[in-house]
Amino acid sequence: MILKKWDKLPPEMQTEEVRKYYDILRKKSVSLFFKRVFDIVVSLIMLIILSPVFLILAIAIKIDSKGPVFYRQVRITQYNKKFRIFKFRSMVQNADRGSQVTVGNDSRITRVGKLVRKCRLDEISQLIDVFRGKMSFVGTRPEVPKYTEQYTPEMMATLLLPAGVTSMASILYKDEDKLLDGAEDTDKVYVEKVLPAKMRYNLHEIEHFGFWRDIGTMFKTVFAVLGKEYPDTLAADSDAENKTEKQEVNAND
Repeated sequence: MILKKWDKLPPEMQTEEVRKYYDILRKKSVSLFFKRVFDIVVSLIMLIILSPVFLILAIAIKIDSKGPVFYRQVRITQYNKKFRIFKFRSMVQNADRGSQVTVGNDSRITRVGKLVRKCRLDEISQLIDVFRGKMSFVGTRPEVPKYTEQYTPEMMATLLLPAGVTSMASILYKDEDKLLDGAEDTDKVYVEKVLPAKMRYNLHEIEHFGFWRDIGTMFKTVFAVLGKEYPDTLAADSDAENKTEKQEVNAND
């Protein structure tokens, strides 16, 4: 994987806010190279090994409800490009005509879909996107254009790398649908609260990008699926900083 030259980036990404992260990644050419090699080799091996699972899921989805096996929603990846993601369908056909955020008790989820989502099996089809180079194993989760259009200039820096199957933000917010339960306007809550919180981690990961760090994130993802909980360290650090600032203000008073 080779970064484009700065002047070849989309105009909306050629900003001072993005430049900081671009300069960091430009110095990580070796890690970027091994990241892409790893994506190709491992995704191909996993596609072969998991082919029986793909077949079983395809049959179960077709028997359970009308519609295609895969959900091919338009998402955004590297350099703000659109692509159609591969996800095993877990909701009724045309479910995306409503809100594009899913909550835990969403009536649009099918019977098979509930099991598929609980075990994260809807995500394994993204191995196809990883092999194609549209995604990477580790990176910012691909959002729909509706949400990327509301990115701040700094958030655009997450589009310097391909979208990812997993990330630290995905691990910490693996149950984000539960966080949105009961919200009157799920889209608004997602954009104003959940998305900024996730982006704080996504930008932090770019600042500290490295091939072996990606491998560590993949292991953490496996442990998270098995039930391990990870602390929101950035939020804790932020709370500690705010507490210190308040103490300093009180001391000055």
